[in-house]
Amino acid sequence: MSEASSSSAAAPASAPPPAPALDPEAISLMAEEAPPEEITLVVKWGGKEYTVRAMGDDTLLELKRRICEFTDVLPKRQKLLYPKLILNDESVLLSSLPFKPNGKLTMIGTVEDEIFVDRPDDPEVLDDYEFFKDEVTAIKDNVLYKQKVKRRASQYKIKLLNPCRDGKRLLVLDIDYTLFDHRSPAENPLELMRPFLHEFLAAAYAEYDIMIWSATNMKWVQLKMEQLGVLSNPNYKITALLDHMAMITVHAPDKKVFDCKPLGVIWTKFPEHYNEKNTIMFDDLRRNFVMNPQNGLVIRPFKNASKNRGRDQELRKLTQYLLSIAELEDFSKLEHDGWESFMDETGKRRRRR
Repeated sequence: MSEASSSSAAAPASAPPPAPALDPEAISLMAEEAPPEEITLVVKWGGKEYTVRAMGDDTLLELKRRICEFTDVLPKRQKLLYPKLILNDESVLLSSLPFKPNGKLTMIGTVEDEIFVDRPDDPEVLDDYEFFKDEVTAIKDNVLYKQKVKRRASQYKIKLLNPCRDGKRLLVLDIDYTLFDHRSPAENPLELMRPFLHEFLAAAYAEYDIMIWSATNMKWVQLKMEQLGVLSNPNYKITALLDHMAMITVHAPDKKVFDCKPLGVIWTKFPEHYNEKNTIMFDDLRRNFVMNPQNGLVIRPFKNASKNRGRDQELRKLTQYLLSIAELEDFSKLEHDGWESFMDETGKRRRRR
């Protein structure tokens, strides 16, 4: 008889207690004590068993993302069962749950007809959050999240494609809706590529090392970059690729739990090349750079490619912005939300000369 079956036979008739709620101070203390070693679980679903590895500082939501990699069942469709536990709170740390080594979870869920399972077109996932300044400060200065960034940097292996270059700035780019319309139908992926993509990357490469960071899995990241010709273009080179496993989960006050892309993972890996003063990240979701708000620029999303392909000028304009700021000593002092005003003022100064 399986572990789950034997446990349920001995369980009392009353409903099992939910996982204990943790206040921020308790979570922070637990994060300090949580060991960085892996937690290995066996997930039973569809008559098969999957060995899933996670970390003690991962949340239940992050565990669901890993399960999704094996099963294609979206996190929002997963219900996880473990003896004597109710696993409903996606913000709870795995290290706070009494999982046994190789403990068996049962997952109930149905695969949706989704091509890109890591970024479903669902308001719960895609709706961006507008943060007040004090909310951003509370997140980025939180001891728990800083520790998670350090541990993620120690655990995650960045897929390095080309050497980092001395003296270059760093440009970090999202894929979905930033470089590529991943939802519109098309016979050829090139039909969904954002206009001026290769020209933009070639111009940026003169001053910047370029990394691609997507909230999907590495297989998808590499496939899409290959299909768009980004990894084989002779006019520029991509330094590295990162996927959703490099992200961390945070919890904003009065908002949902969500994943973000902490640039500290990159800075910790390559401290001799990159830091907060020479890094800029483009993403269509503001929440993705909540840990590094001064280094993020919210790009207009590229959607409905068939209609907008002929009029989208975002990358062409942003090329000029990147080249204009490349000689500045400290990017973190810039207000990237005002990049268009910056370019207007720069143009006026040039005309006065």
